[in-house]
Amino acid sequence: MAIYMNSKRTVLITGCSSGFGKSTAAHFLARDWNVIATMRSPKSELFDNSDQLLVTSLDVTKSESIFDAISKGIDRFGKIDALVNNAGIGLFGAHEVTSQEVIREVFETNTFGVMAVSRAISPHMRERGSGTIINVTSSAGIAPMPLVAAYTASKYAIEGFSESLAYELGMFGVQVKIVEPGLAPSTSFTANSGGRCDNFLRLTPTMRDATLNRCRSIPPPTPAQKMLRRPSMQRRPTVSTSCATQLAPIV
Repeated sequence: MAIYMNSKRTVLITGCSSGFGKSTAAHFLARDWNVIATMRSPKSELFDNSDQLLVTSLDVTKSESIFDAISKGIDRFGKIDALVNNAGIGLFGAHEVTSQEVIREVFETNTFGVMAVSRAISPHMRERGSGTIINVTSSAGIAPMPLVAAYTASKYAIEGFSESLAYELGMFGVQVKIVEPGLAPSTSFTANSGGRCDNFLRLTPTMRDATLNRCRSIPPPTPAQKMLRRPSMQRRPTVSTSCATQLAPIV
């Protein structure tokens, strides 16, 4: 069984309890990958039983948890071919009423968590001379919107990090790519924000209505605008896509 499992490709995905993470895990399983589906509080019942699935705990803000999950995955499947840094938390609200504590909390998961997991998996991929790290950022990186300033900043940081890391690891046969998904109903963006979005309610009704009207009036970017905002994408080592379900083809 171990030899059979080792012949298949293996992906470790963070933040699999809901939304893109859960769907991505199911997507890879359906394509005959071994899947290490991680989340802070493991829930095996989220997925059908499979010998190719390992559901385990991983908190991206805790180094011990990160290394433990990676170790369990390698022990189970022999190797990890791809990492999908999907874990993240939302933040919706006016920047002026968002505390520094809340902003730091968002960066701990969305930015520093991605960096920590990438750093932990890099030696394994570098020594094997192959691997792919996929960092999930946000469509806000293409078209920023009001009321998500801190959240957008936490995702923008990962885009720059990914580009630089791609050069560092590329010489060892390891690819680094980004995915920029848009908002989807199943992501529970505000629910996963843990009350961090409540600061928006502290705005006066007039300010709140004006802000919402402004959000509604912003037209979606045209394909040409997206290209202009990514003038060097053709030369970048990273790949941008708006659909998380397109992960497997770029691994």
